[in-house]
Amino acid sequence: MTDFQPDPAIAPAVQVIPREAHALSRKQMSQNALRVLYRLREGGFAAYLVGGAVRDLLVGGAPKDFDVATDATPEQVKALFRNCRLIGRRFRLAHVVYGREIIEVATFRANGGDDDGDRQTDDGGRLLRDNIYGSIEDDAVRRDFTANALYYTIEDFSVRDYVGGYADVQARVLRLIGDPETRYREDPVRMLRAARLAAKLGFTIEAGTAAPVPALAHLLAEASPARLFEETLKLFLSGHAAASFEWLEQLGLLPALLPETAQALASNKSGALRRMLLQGLRNTDARVANDEPVSPAFLYAVLLWPAYCRTLALLQAQGVHPVEAQRRAADRVSLHQVGRTALPRRFSLPMQEIWLLQPRFTQRQRKRVYRLLAHPRFRAAFDFLALRLTASDAHAEDVAFWREVQLDPAATVAASELRTAESAEGDDAEGEANDGDAPASRKRRRRRRPPAGAPA
Repeated sequence: MTDFQPDPAIAPAVQVIPREAHALSRKQMSQNALRVLYRLREGGFAAYLVGGAVRDLLVGGAPKDFDVATDATPEQVKALFRNCRLIGRRFRLAHVVYGREIIEVATFRANGGDDDGDRQTDDGGRLLRDNIYGSIEDDAVRRDFTANALYYTIEDFSVRDYVGGYADVQARVLRLIGDPETRYREDPVRMLRAARLAAKLGFTIEAGTAAPVPALAHLLAEASPARLFEETLKLFLSGHAAASFEWLEQLGLLPALLPETAQALASNKSGALRRMLLQGLRNTDARVANDEPVSPAFLYAVLLWPAYCRTLALLQAQGVHPVEAQRRAADRVSLHQVGRTALPRRFSLPMQEIWLLQPRFTQRQRKRVYRLLAHPRFRAAFDFLALRLTASDAHAEDVAFWREVQLDPAATVAASELRTAESAEGDDAEGEANDGDAPASRKRRRRRRPPAGAPA
């Protein structure tokens, strides 16, 4: 690859990076994405690979998704592909489905006035609906970051750059297109995307792009909790969790996303809770890198542990019994976080179990050891106990004991038998409950004796 110098003969609105000047190759791209590009061109439409896939390939990464931009409308795309479905109201998109892979096809979009029927904003400037179509030039300036506004074409295998994104990718700089405050008000989640992309790509954030974030972080409260939950998973379960957390701190976004955790970390003068949290995130990154499973329940147990510890200490200081204080603290932290990110119960309940099992690791009675070893959350809770050594070595003896227990064949067999017995009891209880709930038509009906004086 040679260093690219813009051709002065090309219009200044676009820079064309020729094939010999960039490292992109069709061998690196999804074959299904290429099928979509060729089919659209055969249908008489312009079509480009765009966004994160182009950006990631330029920095030597391996894209997970391949998106296409075209001048065809969603309905025209659907007419070309039998395996296509249209989705979205705020942004109308076409999804071309190839088994488990989905190629997202978006029509070039343009800016329009707030009175346009297909573009709606609220009083704060946040986009509610945006389906105004335009040219590729219009589409480029509407994208969020310059690094995401690069277009690869199969016509001559060049990269088209309308906003200086190629130079920013080479400099590893993340820069918003347009006025940063306006763009953040349109969609506050862009602030989280800035932190995530900087962490993922190892980019710096351009000063003008970063400057408004602390003052606008409160706007995240306007985003839906469900969307913030999805963005949280992207931040912390994509292999760059520790760096993402540090960017959230640096940009002043942590109090907006995890308010009680931010408050607890600020009051923890020793920094022990922050060390533990970051180590937990590094462990998550290692599991992702090794293609090992990661659990949102364990992730949130790590992220909200500082908040749980602070709440527990406050309740105990009020004289609440330790066991009751643990349950109240777990419920309170979960409830408050659900108001910010929609943490589903299938994750919040296991998270609470991980916390509430921690005191049981101090117990040494044989029956209690076997019962804890048989608990379905034992392994996650033990891993969490081991993680707590990062904050304090007070649990070193407990960790050593339970490691030995797990290597003891007798303890393993006893725990397995106990687990099987409890499972059978649960099945029996469920069966009895089902019998009690049997449909009325199958129950034996008692013949009621008619009252005295009634006709037989």
